[in-house]
Amino acid sequence: GRAAARVRGEHSVRLFDMGTMSDGRPYLVMELLVGCDLAQRIEAGAVPLADAALYILQACEGMAEVHAHGMVHRDLKPSNLFLSRTPDDRAVVKVLDFGIAKGVSEIAPGAPALTQTLVGMGPPLYMSPEQIRSSREVDARADVWSLGTIFYELVAGRPPFGGATVTHITAQVLES
Repeated sequence: GRAAARVRGEHSVRLFDMGTMSDGRPYLVMELLVGCDLAQRIEAGAVPLADAALYILQACEGMAEVHAHGMVHRDLKPSNLFLSRTPDDRAVVKVLDFGIAKGVSEIAPGAPALTQTLVGMGPPLYMSPEQIRSSREVDARADVWSLGTIFYELVAGRPPFGGATVTHITAQVLES
């Protein structure tokens, strides 16, 4: 919640409140979005190139703000990019779900980054090779990789890597 609260741009879901319920369960209050996520959009078939480019460009703008706040999302996938409409009926993509976001800060120039890792990995279809090798040591480039795989899937109608098992998909990402 704290990570998401720092991000306030047009292409990120807005967080209004967070806290803990009386029984100890945490909660987040976010803006209500109407539309569908890009996974649902892909289910309808390949997306025209111009639309796919617009969606990914907007996701890049949202991720640029996330990265400017020193965070790496690490779980970008079509279901974490939501396609909604603005009041003037423009398509707008919003980045969702910072559940496994990682904070990155430098102690000094050239010093190793400090990380705060909540969970190790996202889905292997969208993970960069370096994230597969060591999820704790990734930087913004891992998110760029994920956006590239999502763009491929939007245009082709299928992910760039496939397979029946996580091991097979992971091997393709690492080797191909």
